[in-house]
Amino acid sequence: MQTDDLINLLAKDARVRLRFGQVFRTALAIGVVISAVLLLSTLGIRKNMAEAIETPRVMFKIGLTLLLATTATRLVFRMGQPGMSLRSAASALVLPIALLLMGVAAELFVLPQGAWATSLKGHYSSFCLFIVPTLSVAPLVAILYSIRQAAPENPGLAGAAAGLAASSIAAAIYAWHCPDDSPLFLATWYSIGMLAVTAVGSLIGRRMLRW
Repeated sequence: MQTDDLINLLAKDARVRLRFGQVFRTALAIGVVISAVLLLSTLGIRKNMAEAIETPRVMFKIGLTLLLATTATRLVFRMGQPGMSLRSAASALVLPIALLLMGVAAELFVLPQGAWATSLKGHYSSFCLFIVPTLSVAPLVAILYSIRQAAPENPGLAGAAAGLAASSIAAAIYAWHCPDDSPLFLATWYSIGMLAVTAVGSLIGRRMLRW
């Protein structure tokens, strides 16, 4: 390969990466706004959030979901750029998982055993299983649309990452309304809803992201 050909190839790759980044950020912003507006226009923010957000449980729930949304979104963004290393982005997912396990352990240590089942079940477990996937729809469509422009190397894995990112964003948004603050509830019902969206994202990715 001649020097001019190499320069042209690198320049073309740089333009593709730049375009993907712009499309990804724009689509993601639209998806997040739609999901947030849906929550605000139907459920609204928790009425006592001004006081509740000062409690450790609520701060933990909101902070953890935001951290997971950030790390999952970073991973799927890198998947949309073939050739980029995924090791650091994938490894970053260990942090929110570890924090969640620590939160669950702390909850079990603080609460008497008789209260464990109540904290795990919460008040709106069934609704949580509905609302997290529902709020995931717009971000998932946005992320899948943008990744499709980049032709990821592993469509199924990219779709799963898109589902994880979208459901994490949905969880972070719903956390501002959800009155169930226990880490046990978060680890159970939020996780089930998010895993369902991740599985759906993988199935869609295998079909939609193939090239």
